[in-house]
Amino acid sequence: MPRTYYGMPAYAKDGKTICFFQPKSKFKVRYSTFGFQPDAAIDDGQFFPIAFAILELTPAAEGQLVELVKKAVA
Repeated sequence: MPRTYYGMPAYAKDGKTICFFQPKSKFKVRYSTFGFQPDAAIDDGQFFPIAFAILELTPAAEGQLVELVKKAVA
């Protein structure tokens, strides 16, 4: 379910925020990030990423984000 999380675009499942986007323009940083909350189902062993840097939102990058979101809400 789309929603906002601290004013940023996000997705929720069962009322809990699962993932969110942080634009570089708002935070004046080098790149935008797409991150995951603890309720996301992305655990993969003892060491795994919980945020990804996005240099440019290309069709390929968008496809990768879609796959990550699908995994997170599984």
